[in-house]
Amino acid sequence: MTIQVTPITPHIGGRMTGIDVTAPLTQEQVKAVDVGMDKYAVLVLPGQAISDEQQIAFTRNFGPLQNGANATVKRPELRLDPAFADVSNIGKDGLKLARDDRRRMASLGNRLWHSDASFRVIPARYSILSGRIVVSEGGNTEFADMRAAYDALDARTKEEVENLITEHSQIFSREQLGFTEYLPDERAMMKPVRHRLVRTHPTSGRKSLFLSAHIGGIVGWPRPEAMSFIRDLMEHATQPQFVYSHKWTQHDLVIWDNRATMHRVRRYDDMNMVRDLRRTTTKSDGPTAEQEAA
Repeated sequence: MTIQVTPITPHIGGRMTGIDVTAPLTQEQVKAVDVGMDKYAVLVLPGQAISDEQQIAFTRNFGPLQNGANATVKRPELRLDPAFADVSNIGKDGLKLARDDRRRMASLGNRLWHSDASFRVIPARYSILSGRIVVSEGGNTEFADMRAAYDALDARTKEEVENLITEHSQIFSREQLGFTEYLPDERAMMKPVRHRLVRTHPTSGRKSLFLSAHIGGIVGWPRPEAMSFIRDLMEHATQPQFVYSHKWTQHDLVIWDNRATMHRVRRYDDMNMVRDLRRTTTKSDGPTAEQEAA
C-alpha cells in the first residue's frame, strides 16, 4: 500500500492514506509519519477503527507514553486506562456526565486554545486522538500553526519574545472558566512549570511560539502586563489564516505535534449527544527551560 499525504491548508494539516494503524508499523511507516508531521504538524488518517490496545501500541512508535489522566479526576473514576486522556462526555457507567459533574467542568478547559501537557516539566510531543463516537453538529477540533504565527511576527516582536520564559499550570487555564476549587494535593500537583515562549523544533529547525491557555505569567514581568501580552500573541496566533478546523467522521485518527501547534475543541450539545474521543500522548524531548528551585 502506497503512503500518500494530501495537504489540507497552505500552512498546516495533511490527509495521510496508505497506513493501517491496527497492524504493527514498519520502520518505513514510522518514518513516513514523522516526516509528515515535520512538514504538516497535523495528520488526519481516516478509517482507522482501532482498539485501545492498538492505539497504545501505535503511539509507542513515537516515544514514551505520557499519562493522560486529568489531575482533577481520581483513579477510581477513570473510564479508560490512565495512558488515555478521556476526551468524552460519558462516565465510567456509560452515561452522559451531568452538567455540574466535576469531570465535565474540568474538561471544559479543552475548549480553550492550549498545547497538551504544557503544564508539565516535560511537555507533550505527539497527541493521537481517535474518534470512536462523533457528533453530527459541533465538536470540531481546531489547530493553530504556531510556526506560521511566529514567522508572521514583525522583527521587533520576534526580538522581544526570543528569550522570554512563561509559567504554565492547569490552575491558570481552569481559572479562566471560573473553576477554582482544588484540594491541597491537587494544587501541589499543579505547581507552575517554566517553558520558553519561543522554541526551535528539533528536526525541522523551525521556530514557533509556545503558547497555551495554561500560561499564567512571564518570569520577571508584572502579571497584568504579562497576561495582556500573552493575550495579544494568542489573538495573533489564532487568526483564520493559521488555523485548520477538523470536522470529525467516525474512526478518524488525528495526530498533531504539540511542539508546533495549539488546539481546542469547539462547543457541542454534550447534554444530548454522546461524543467519545480517546487521546494518547508521547513525551517531548525534555524541559524547554530551567525550573524554579523547589
